[in-house]
Amino acid sequence: MKTYNEIIIAGFGGQGVLLAGNILAQSAMEEGLNTTWFPSYGAEMRGGTANSTVIISDDEIGSPIAFNPSGLIALNALSLDKFLPRMSENAVIIANSSIINEDDYKNKNIIFIPISEIADKEIGNIRAANMVAVGALIKALNVPALDNVLNAVKNAFAKKEGLSELNIKAVKAGYDYKI
Repeated sequence: MKTYNEIIIAGFGGQGVLLAGNILAQSAMEEGLNTTWFPSYGAEMRGGTANSTVIISDDEIGSPIAFNPSGLIALNALSLDKFLPRMSENAVIIANSSIINEDDYKNKNIIFIPISEIADKEIGNIRAANMVAVGALIKALNVPALDNVLNAVKNAFAKKEGLSELNIKAVKAGYDYKI
């Protein structure tokens, strides 16, 4: 099977955009795939824009820049507006319907999921929204494998008591969400 995905994760600073990208990149490495992770953020600590680009391939990767993105997680409308025009024709686009008005994007091929609501009500922590989105994206793209993502989450939160289980639960909630 040939694997090549260019994924953009975008939102406001403080939404865990960079962490989500890092988890995807770590998961791909655990799977034996080549990967790049390219974070980008404004000078603000929270509230500014942030995005990360992850490229996953079984071949060598020539550039960390996404020229033909095949996946997008948009945690807010500003990010969706910014990256939607760049997406490839058959891209998987996961958008946070908790804070993005679906009616503004009629006739677009977007998967709207109440990401923030799932994180808040099902997981009990709104800050886990990024991991809910990661779970939904990996199910839709079928890469990286769920087990590798869960291992990457475990490793990322190994020294933070309770956060590993919380974020694993969030990834599973996104993965199990009926798309």
